[in-house]
Amino acid sequence: MNPVKIGLIGFGRMGGFYLDEMQKSGKWDVVYICDLSPESRELAHKLAPGAKIVSDEQVIFDDPEVEVVGLFALADSRKEQIEKAVAAGKHIISEKPIAESPEKEWQAVELAEKSPLLSTVNLYLRNSWYHKTIRNFIAQGEIGELAIIRVCHMTPGLAPGEGHEYEGPAFHDCGMHYVDIARWYARSEYKTWNAQAVRMWNYKDPWWLQCHGTFENGVVFDITQGHVYGQLAKDQTHNSYIDIIGTKGIARMTHDFKTAVVELHGVTQTHRIERPFGGKNIDVLCDLFAQSLETGVRNESLPSFRDAAIASEYAWRFLQDARTHDMPAIGDLGELEEIRDRRRTMKNGYGLLRKRA
Repeated sequence: MNPVKIGLIGFGRMGGFYLDEMQKSGKWDVVYICDLSPESRELAHKLAPGAKIVSDEQVIFDDPEVEVVGLFALADSRKEQIEKAVAAGKHIISEKPIAESPEKEWQAVELAEKSPLLSTVNLYLRNSWYHKTIRNFIAQGEIGELAIIRVCHMTPGLAPGEGHEYEGPAFHDCGMHYVDIARWYARSEYKTWNAQAVRMWNYKDPWWLQCHGTFENGVVFDITQGHVYGQLAKDQTHNSYIDIIGTKGIARMTHDFKTAVVELHGVTQTHRIERPFGGKNIDVLCDLFAQSLETGVRNESLPSFRDAAIASEYAWRFLQDARTHDMPAIGDLGELEEIRDRRRTMKNGYGLLRKRA
């Protein structure tokens, strides 16, 4: 297979991750990198000396040699870029969400589903070894009938006002991954929900939210997400897990962003598995996409634009539900400014934005 020619649009934190994995794989030829920031373009020149570095994305869409576009800028740009890609006959790898509003996301879904072009979105948890291991264990009948899905992801993470405004508050920007993975486990659609949120540090949007409810098949869920977990602690930590409860057994996972630990307690098997965490699994996504292009058959593990639109829509719905309840404001903006100041100078931390050259 000849390397797939791709143009990357957006060279911030995620664009850099994609470049790194594509350069390692040997399956990709990064022909273009586009970014509006002169600092990002300067960095792209250093990291990808063989690529053409541009500030006008239209150059990429107009080049007939480019087979795939990677959409890694902010969400408000993606709907228009998806339209351009479909019109130009380019396959699409997109970050999530695929647009800045549910209405535009569903328009993007319609465009993609009417086109013969291949498209996918980075819902990275679906490609993680630990979730695949757990779902395979469930499929073997080891925990009986699936009953309860509990997901928690709390880190210091991206602080309010650091960017990503079009991606929404933390429960949408980050939390839609957990909305998606719960649905992926349940193999059903959301039916009922009740959400509670907190406006930490008196910020305008909630930065912590917990939602529980049911799926149409009767499976119960609770999802907790927030980038509020010890932002100013001397030594930062996090709390991240999934807990799957069946009528007969359980399966669970925890991780420290380096190693993931899966514990399986079934009716005939008990396992404890430790393996490297795997990060955002961009290498897996890119490999599956390249294989699908080569074979002409879409790999079933590739998340679709429809999957992304559903996860995004329900994350927004849960946020809206929280706003209909008492949503206390705890802390003050002075504390938030302390957090931002600390994160500007941190060398190691959770969700730090890439420093400009």
